[in-house]
Amino acid sequence: MKTLWLKKGEDRRIRAGHLWIFSNEIDSAKSPLPDFEPGENATLRDARGAVLGSVFVNPHSLICARLYSRKADLPLDADLLRQRLQSALGLRQCLYNQPWYRLCHGEGDLLPGLVMDRFGDHLTVQVGTWGMEARKEELREVLGELLQPRSILWDNDIAARSLEGLPRENESEGPVPDVLEVPENGCIFRAPLQGGQKTGWFYDQRRNRREAARYAAGADVLDIFCYAGGFGGTAAAAGARSVTFLDASPQALALATENAARNAPELARTKAIEGLCGDAFERLAELDAQGRRFSLICLDPPAFIKRRKDFAQGLAAYRKINALAMQLLTPGGVFVSCSCSHHLPAESLRSCVQQAAARRKWQARILYAGGQGADHPVHAAMPETAYLKCFIAHLLP
Repeated sequence: MKTLWLKKGEDRRIRAGHLWIFSNEIDSAKSPLPDFEPGENATLRDARGAVLGSVFVNPHSLICARLYSRKADLPLDADLLRQRLQSALGLRQCLYNQPWYRLCHGEGDLLPGLVMDRFGDHLTVQVGTWGMEARKEELREVLGELLQPRSILWDNDIAARSLEGLPRENESEGPVPDVLEVPENGCIFRAPLQGGQKTGWFYDQRRNRREAARYAAGADVLDIFCYAGGFGGTAAAAGARSVTFLDASPQALALATENAARNAPELARTKAIEGLCGDAFERLAELDAQGRRFSLICLDPPAFIKRRKDFAQGLAAYRKINALAMQLLTPGGVFVSCSCSHHLPAESLRSCVQQAAARRKWQARILYAGGQGADHPVHAAMPETAYLKCFIAHLLP
């Protein structure tokens, strides 16, 4: 294996546990990046020659190398992939008694760029780095040994592949279902795979949906940015009086209302399940003008801050959507606010909730502060891997 050399003083973050190496940290005189092939293994050394570990390299990316081991000259081969995936599988089998979870969470499972969701005997796999792309055959072999999946969807239509210089056309192996049924928190949800968002279902919100449903009995529920209805459907099954879904996608709304009806058939019989299609900012203002009010509101918007330079604009969007949503809450109601932007600190989201409450001259009591589920492990040295925030607040005049 070749050696990738760091400049003097650029090893501190890596020694502290971080796994990413940026191109401006490389000593290009000792190890010119153009000398490496995309996906090539290398041993990483500091300016004095001390070994920092083994990496795979992409000379064309800002993140030009990713550390996968603290040992020198250790190739990322089928044996190491097998060890890491066996470890990841063992953790999930401790957490869940059914094979429905995120099986691999990139850096959180020490496999940078590999994200994998398991839906029974189907796998959806996102490969976001050249290092993993170059080992696709080995990965396919190991997955066959460990899981014997009926089908695999290689979900390549992700922005990370563009940054790495990889193609974005999806691939499939075996009979990949268009829609499948996902068991979660005692409910069954139909989730789209081929045309769905991300990997088809947001496992990361599982425990947050369960926690929000504790306040659902007898409540009029509004699920904003509902996708397939995870929050509202779980609340319906927990005894909600009515559920209203709001999303810009007609397909998502159809699934959300279907999922709620399936898990709470009595609400369907009384026509207490409603779907509203359109821009959330506009529809929330319309609902306020109509005098509509809800006693449990779940707000789970897309990432408004995808890049650090978008922080100010994105924070303004989070403040606005929280204020618009809270205007529809009844006194004494429960408000659930989420963010999947890793650039937005949890304290900033809590502040959005507090500012929305202050605008109404209400008191916000935080009942729950959560994040992504344990099948999305956070790498302790990488705040980038802790992206999901969720606050549940009780609002009193």
